[in-house]
Amino acid sequence: MSLPPFAEAVASVAADVEAELAALLPPVAGPQARLHRAMRYAVLGGGKRLRPFLVAATADVLDASPRSVVRAGAAIELIHGYSLVHDDLPAMDDALLRRGRPACHRAFDEATAILAGDALQPLAFEVLVRPDYEADADQRCALVLGLARAAGAGGMCGGQLLDLMAERRPLGPAEVALMQKLKTGALIRFAAEAGSILGRAAPAQAVALECYAGDLGLAFQIQDDLLDRVGDSSVTGKDGGRDRAVGKATFVELLGEAGARAKLQELRGQAMARLDIFAGRPTVLPQLFDFVIHRQS
Repeated sequence: MSLPPFAEAVASVAADVEAELAALLPPVAGPQARLHRAMRYAVLGGGKRLRPFLVAATADVLDASPRSVVRAGAAIELIHGYSLVHDDLPAMDDALLRRGRPACHRAFDEATAILAGDALQPLAFEVLVRPDYEADADQRCALVLGLARAAGAGGMCGGQLLDLMAERRPLGPAEVALMQKLKTGALIRFAAEAGSILGRAAPAQAVALECYAGDLGLAFQIQDDLLDRVGDSSVTGKDGGRDRAVGKATFVELLGEAGARAKLQELRGQAMARLDIFAGRPTVLPQLFDFVIHRQS
């Protein structure tokens, strides 16, 4: 049975990115084989690849050539994969499951998982500057700079620290919003930025796409938090209920389930308004937002 057009588009991008990641992470023999197996375990065979799809969708609305989109999406997934490996560690969330199977440190061991994450991070930047990457030099530089900012202390890592702090003291609404903006939102915003870079967006278009992605990133995290509260672990692929068990700060805790769902609809309205600048151009960005806020895993 054929997939609906949007689901087919998501599946197509996911398959392309999976193939690219497999090529970038070939099996290796010898003393470092275990490290490479852990790296492959961390990034292959799972995930919806929504961040690469956002790169593709933003590049597409700008009529960009798709030739350089897949590599940029793969670089983001390498950073995302490293972040999940480290996020699951005993010093962080001490998770049992990731994508329906044992977390990397449980499938291998803690030290190997740390090294796998450490190795995935620089690989993300390396693949953006390899000679075989079909992007112009200025685009490569902009991608490396944007990805570094999204992943570092002013982005994902800074948000993770705020998340850990929330286990020791309550965070107010502004702090929770900042934490989500950095921890989850920074990499999602960069995915839209990458599409803008590859599509050579006009300044107003780039701002609109970044703001859309900001709304999308917050919506993604709120839905994640709802799934942690009410989702089925056999569907989500993660051990549920951990946020409440360790006292994590979430919008679900602050607003309640009904309030969090209302916030999702508010964010959707904002995001759709951001896209007015592209009126008349075919785009899957509205469908992507709906997919994110209605997903069950």
